[in-house]
Amino acid sequence: MDATFLVAGSMIGSGIFIVSSEMARDLGSSGWLLFTWMMTGVITLFGALSYGELAAMFPKAGGQFVYIREAWGKLPSFLYGWTTFTVIQTGVIAAVGVAFGKFAGVFFPVLVDETLFEYGAIKINGANFVGAGTILILTLLNVRGINYGKVIQAIFTSSKLIALAVLIVAGIVVGFYSGFFDENFQHMWDATSTRKQADGSWLTTDLTSVGLMIVLSTTIINSLFSSDAWNNVTFIAGDIRNPEKNLPRSLFLGTFIVTILYILANVAYLGLLPLHGTPFEGDFVYTKEAVESTGIQFASSDRVGTSAAYMLFGNVANLLMAVLIMISTFGCNNGLIMAGSRLFYAMSKDGLFFEKASKLNRFGVPAWAMWIQSLWAIALCFSGSYGVLIKFATFGSMVFYIVTILGLFKLRRTMPDAERPYKAFGYPVVPFLYLVFAAVICISLTIFTFWDTFGSIVLILTGIPIYYLVFRKKESVQ
Repeated sequence: MDATFLVAGSMIGSGIFIVSSEMARDLGSSGWLLFTWMMTGVITLFGALSYGELAAMFPKAGGQFVYIREAWGKLPSFLYGWTTFTVIQTGVIAAVGVAFGKFAGVFFPVLVDETLFEYGAIKINGANFVGAGTILILTLLNVRGINYGKVIQAIFTSSKLIALAVLIVAGIVVGFYSGFFDENFQHMWDATSTRKQADGSWLTTDLTSVGLMIVLSTTIINSLFSSDAWNNVTFIAGDIRNPEKNLPRSLFLGTFIVTILYILANVAYLGLLPLHGTPFEGDFVYTKEAVESTGIQFASSDRVGTSAAYMLFGNVANLLMAVLIMISTFGCNNGLIMAGSRLFYAMSKDGLFFEKASKLNRFGVPAWAMWIQSLWAIALCFSGSYGVLIKFATFGSMVFYIVTILGLFKLRRTMPDAERPYKAFGYPVVPFLYLVFAAVICISLTIFTFWDTFGSIVLILTGIPIYYLVFRKKESVQ
């Protein structure tokens, strides 16, 4: 149960309440919007089912780092750990922390209205400091033992699961009487793309079959980001009882629960709001007319969850959604902070990270690894570039998911007699399909959103000289 809470809690942050707006602009179709979320769920489940075998084979702290090391050796595992430390884990922790601060600004507008520091295009306000503060608080709690972390995870994950379920049930029930289901599903497969032009105007174009495939393979990065971090439970394998059985179970249960909730949440949005809308000029004020006119596509600040909640709860919706997202992001970061430190602990034990990170404190927690992780995440809170970091992180995650599942095939060949308490469901078809889907997405992103992915590729490759100049050199001296 604790491991399942960690999977679900790490996956559900703020993305589900925001990214559907951009996806609706990209696709312009209720059918293709839901299809993209369903494909995201299928890809995530295929990945989790494939990871289950590796988790059962190597139930050690570090999870994915260990799987890559066992299959491919130290350099690839270091590159994974390097990318995870620099951006995948810490960048997402920073972004989720600042998101908490921004939604706290609903109650304390001074946090977002006043710029405290400004350098170049980067503006720092109170939300950045609140985000850093939440990371500090969660780190302080987690260094006192796994029990503190799991209690926080259970409380916050159950709270947001219940709240999301209420939003879904109420949204679907009300949607049957709103008329928006009929409107949104009348031409559900007519795909269009709505893009902002250089002069500030918006242009909507019909998507051809080829254009639709391209858009599907790039906009899915939004829903994949919202569904990421499911692998974090593998990092804490050393803290889970009977990990050979409980890790595969929690991977499946956690990803399955979140997949169903995410699809139903989008059904609820389509029942409460029109899919198509027009951009709102000026300062947005929540009224029924304004929310309906902007629709899902142009929800204020892309906060489609808040717009949907407004149709249910009226003027208190902004406050209710702010509370829900703050609960969601706080619980999400608790899981990320708890799990990530175990990865860096495992790297340090292999001589591939700061030496102190291999030390456990009196509570049996890798406190140094946790503090190093959190201090870098706090620094990223003030970088002003966490939106870019999220794109880097999601693409980087996909690359290393591919590397890891390729390792599953290799280990079946090189370690045929190894004990496998759980064998990947549907092997070799399910893992192969995951590789196909993930490869298509990564190639498409590289071709059609080159500069977003180029930075991620460069970041991964910079780990190679660092490995040879620092860690390989250290090994040879020893």
